[in-house]
Amino acid sequence: MLAMLNAAVLALIPVLAFASAGHALLYKRDSRSAFAWIAVCVMFPLAGPMLYFLFGINRVRTRAQELSRKSPFRLGVAFERGDFGQAGVAINPIDLPEPWRPFARVSDALVPRALVQGNHVEPLYNGEGAFPPMLAAIDAAERQILLSTYIFESNRTGRQFIAALTRASRRGVDVHVLLDGLGELYSWPRAGRLLTRAGVDCARFMRPRLLPPSLHINLRNHRKILVVDGEEAFVGGMNIGDRHLVEGHESHGVADVHFHLQGPVVTQIQMIFAEDWRFTTGRMIEPAGSGPVVAEPGRAICRACSDGPNEDLDKLSMLLIGAVSIARERIVVMTPYFIPTAALVSALQTAALRGVRVTILLPERSNLRFVDWASHNMLWELLQHGVEIRYQPSPFNHSKLFFVDDHYALIGSANIDPRSLRLNFELSVEVFDADLVGELSAYCRRAVVNSRRVTLDEVDGRSLPVRVRDAVCWLFSPYL
Repeated sequence: MLAMLNAAVLALIPVLAFASAGHALLYKRDSRSAFAWIAVCVMFPLAGPMLYFLFGINRVRTRAQELSRKSPFRLGVAFERGDFGQAGVAINPIDLPEPWRPFARVSDALVPRALVQGNHVEPLYNGEGAFPPMLAAIDAAERQILLSTYIFESNRTGRQFIAALTRASRRGVDVHVLLDGLGELYSWPRAGRLLTRAGVDCARFMRPRLLPPSLHINLRNHRKILVVDGEEAFVGGMNIGDRHLVEGHESHGVADVHFHLQGPVVTQIQMIFAEDWRFTTGRMIEPAGSGPVVAEPGRAICRACSDGPNEDLDKLSMLLIGAVSIARERIVVMTPYFIPTAALVSALQTAALRGVRVTILLPERSNLRFVDWASHNMLWELLQHGVEIRYQPSPFNHSKLFFVDDHYALIGSANIDPRSLRLNFELSVEVFDADLVGELSAYCRRAVVNSRRVTLDEVDGRSLPVRVRDAVCWLFSPYL
């Protein structure tokens, strides 16, 4: 009997190997990824299918599409056309000034949400500038608080947020907190456990577990969203925790730029949260308010852009490439992690060759050294065509900024790397506002003054061991 069982297992191994290889052949969208997984499954017939099962299959996309079809918050015709119960909020791209129009046409073709006018966008610098107004908004909430974050630490700053959310819940505010199941593990005790004990409605997105198996390292919810009463939102790349306090902690603090938004775009942001909540919990929430135009209407024209391994796959990447291709004078990118796609590299190269000034601001040393090393391996491709790359000294700058010419910006949670562009659920907001771009330009100019320029000779002069290290890390860049 044992011999028969062993024979059956041995016969099953090649079946699993070829079945996994066949699945990769049919469902992988990138030919290099498909070829790599086929090779792994065939060469390692036992370990290969197991690795493919854990890391290769995108189960989220199918499930997200299914829940999206069932969800009452799916972006239908009303939201696609910007019907927020307010006349004159949505704006047609053809009605924009000429320099803005090409950017709006690209995003209008990609994103099922309307451009909306009458918004106000305010940058908030570092935790010192962002956390106090966020906490004040939570304390002033009267109807609803929607909070989504990747990392929610339980240190002093995290406890302040937990206390504020608890107070809001106890005074009758409808509070919903969505934590990423992996990001929550960054601190102990778990913030989600503290919130649940305090009676706050808290859910975890794709929480890792052994039984039944759910060990997704990728496919994370990386969005940072705080919406209060449907009237104001805070978005960007800043997590919740002491790590973003820089004053007095320059050696290990994390600099960042967050954003406070008011106006109709808040409705789009809260609908994205509602879809994430439905996906995670199976429960529906009724978003409060309708993102009214602020008392003193802002000048910014905005659109919320969701991106993830579901039906939104590759939208952010195409937005970036489209904006780079349209740029006339300058492109500025500030990102903590920089491993762009081949298509984005080509677009940046071409822009520089057209005479556009392209500046990329990276940290001298990020918190993920292997990502830095992978990035070093491809910088020469940009440097040789005139792209300016600069390294910023400590504190580690975690800001995610992208703006073009004097009027167009993309802000939000996404980095310029495969994890953000293909594996994570991200939120970006495109903003047409010369005042905002001017303020971000001043911020980046100050960063340039304190940074050092990377040269092609420096990159080419790396020693052989360093180049091998960088190349090996780059080889695994789709999963970094």
